[in-house]
Amino acid sequence: QVQLVESGGGSVQAGGSLRLSCAASGYSSSSLRMAWFRQAPGKEREGVACIRWIGHTKYADSVKGRFTISKDNAKNTLYLQMNSLKPEDTAMYYCAADVSGTCLSGTWSAGFGYWGQGTQVTVSS
Repeated sequence: QVQLVESGGGSVQAGGSLRLSCAASGYSSSSLRMAWFRQAPGKEREGVACIRWIGHTKYADSVKGRFTISKDNAKNTLYLQMNSLKPEDTAMYYCAADVSGTCLSGTWSAGFGYWGQGTQVTVSS
């Protein structure tokens, strides 16, 4: 069983930065496929970024060049560095993990069995 706890959300002005963290327990993050998802009010949940290991990453087109996903396996923690934030980035952000799968396919956002409770990100214009 994998437990995930997100932190780091908050309110920021457009153009600002935030770093989200997701602490994993119950399994080594080095063996996990991990990802960030987000869901804005009235919209479907969308995959933001995915990582299995260094070089095995995938980003949504809407965040490429602005967001960076990374893992610190020594701390069993997943990160999402978000720069140049826009009002349309406002959403609840969720950490997800699974013990199998790839980030490099077109269906990378499917098949995550473990989810955190979410952390809110609000970007004002």
